[in-house]
Amino acid sequence: MTPKIVGISGGSCSGKSTLAKFLLNKLGPDHCVILPQDDYFFGYGDAPEGKGGPNFDHPDAVDFDKMCEQLAQLKQGQAIDRPLYDFPTHLPKAETERTEPRPIILVDGILILHHTPLRRLLDLAIFVRCEAAVRFERRLDRDVRERGRTADSVRDVFAKQVDPMHEKFVEPSQKHADIVINSQQSKTVLTDDFQTVLSAIILLDQ
Repeated sequence: MTPKIVGISGGSCSGKSTLAKFLLNKLGPDHCVILPQDDYFFGYGDAPEGKGGPNFDHPDAVDFDKMCEQLAQLKQGQAIDRPLYDFPTHLPKAETERTEPRPIILVDGILILHHTPLRRLLDLAIFVRCEAAVRFERRLDRDVRERGRTADSVRDVFAKQVDPMHEKFVEPSQKHADIVINSQQSKTVLTDDFQTVLSAIILLDQ
């Protein structure tokens, strides 16, 4: 059976990764794999001219050509060596991760529905909506705790990059989604919407 590709998009810290992990847990690692957009960042210093950092919420920060190429390989049943990204250094890691195709491939990223070639590879598109204030609260907690950022730097990046790019690229892309769900709680919980997405994927997989 040809693998089915499910895109999960939405703003930064909207609950995309929580949904993806919920689905992986329900479907099992033998039946499902996650391909994160974040691992395809160019990073500083190694990007083509005009691409890469410092605005990691802009489409030019992502190597979509490589991401589409590897996603197409997975869809054809081929294994890939997926790049890995190191957030503290803002650079791709030297090592890669062997990723085998699975019946369900979850693609998690804020810009995947904006990028037309990648969007065409999807069999189902999900968009997770979430208010800016809730997304900021979650991002502040995550970036300080997990990525070594200061609270002031998180506020500055959110105001100057995350929010403007969300309005310009991310929010408009929800028009391409097959299913739009909400994740408004300050602490993400598993809602009925998650079960709705799971049911849609099970139907897709039959």
